[in-house]
Amino acid sequence: MRPFRYERADEVSAAVTTLVRDPEAAYLAGGTNLVDLMRLEVATPELLIDVRRLTSDRIEELPDGGLRIGAAVPNSDLAADPRVRRRYPVLSQALLSGASGQLRNLATTGGNLLQRTRCPYFQDITTACNKRTPGAGCSAMEGYQRDMAVLGTSPTCVATHPSDMAVALAALDAVVTVAGPASERRIRLTELHRLPEADPERDTVLARGELITRVELPPPHSALRSRYRKVRDRASYAFALVSVAAALEVTDGAVRDARIALGGVAHKPWRATTAEAILRGAPATRESFVDAAAAELAAARPLPGNAFKVPLARNTMVATLLELLEEAR
Repeated sequence: MRPFRYERADEVSAAVTTLVRDPEAAYLAGGTNLVDLMRLEVATPELLIDVRRLTSDRIEELPDGGLRIGAAVPNSDLAADPRVRRRYPVLSQALLSGASGQLRNLATTGGNLLQRTRCPYFQDITTACNKRTPGAGCSAMEGYQRDMAVLGTSPTCVATHPSDMAVALAALDAVVTVAGPASERRIRLTELHRLPEADPERDTVLARGELITRVELPPPHSALRSRYRKVRDRASYAFALVSVAAALEVTDGAVRDARIALGGVAHKPWRATTAEAILRGAPATRESFVDAAAAELAAARPLPGNAFKVPLARNTMVATLLELLEEAR
């Protein structure tokens, strides 16, 4: 690991100003991803600005029945909170499937959203990677492809976003608040992360210096049931080959509302809007679920080494919806 300087900011505005002025500075919260990347010399900041004490570590009730989650709330606290487990089980399940207990104790809500890809070529500085070095090329195109994306890819990058929590938040219509050099702004979780397009080095829409301060969840509908299902190579501490965060509301045998997000298949948490649109108003049956999943995956462009992800994502989506339908009966 290269030498670096460390500062603890006293207020958000000071941290933002420092990061804007110093191109070699980076925010440090839990550090569970950043420190790993520094050890690999993928990330080489000269200055770390500790922001963990600048944002709230509390989960608070909102007047409308939703929740406000401070950016410094540890993943373990968020997963264990009785309100989250009762009202948003998909979020608690996603967090518990995401990492070891030790990592969840340290990782923060804001940091989880901003973790970098786990693509082996991004983490190996001896290989070509457009995300790490723009214009260098993408080694995955002719290399190891099993974990790569099948939706929203570009010729420049086929890496996937690793967060489980972000997939659940995408399905829940969460909103992220960030503090920046000019002012505070709110960003829908589904719009926070971006597809690779021509500049895959940019994971999010955040401008230089912007800092996530909180995440807000809308109030859940009393009849909306939710679940997170993760398919991985081993039972614990592995990133998703495919994951599904789904919420389903059924009335009189028909789908009144459906919210679905996929993980492990794209450069960002993938909100399955095509499937949702097909399901709303449709009969709550296996046939409807199969048709919706097939329509969503019709846009997939797999590589030879990860073509299995398309039927895997389709089947996982259908299985998750069927589980929710059974709960609703």
